[in-house]
Amino acid sequence: PETFMNRSGRSVRRALDFHQIEIEDLLVVHDDVDLDFGTVRVKHGGGSGGHRGLDSCFQHLGSRDFDRVRVGIGRPEDPESSVTDYVLEAFDDEQRGVLDGVVRSAAEAALTTVTRGASAAMNRFNNRRAAFDGGEA
Repeated sequence: PETFMNRSGRSVRRALDFHQIEIEDLLVVHDDVDLDFGTVRVKHGGGSGGHRGLDSCFQHLGSRDFDRVRVGIGRPEDPESSVTDYVLEAFDDEQRGVLDGVVRSAAEAALTTVTRGASAAMNRFNNRRAAFDGGEA
């Protein structure tokens, strides 16, 4: 889709309607500033934590009852920095060095959620340490 992330709910709604997919069969993978960089967590339902793309999905779907794979990107080190600017910045060298592993872990979490269910994926992934902890990969 060519919609901005903050308006992604419109595209998600259209895709579900076109492919005749029920909301309970939806899996959304998204970045999460409330998780340390490299952390992957699986969740069913819940709030947006201020994530505007999720807010858009909630609005267009009329539900929060779907599975999610949350991929931690952390927060800016400077508390005065803009979170909006931070999420649009490029990854630094250390983050890029472990990014393949983070993406692999998120893909495994998504596959586990789809094939075995959110509970099984939560049991497998929600107790793992982050793939990156500020320089010690």
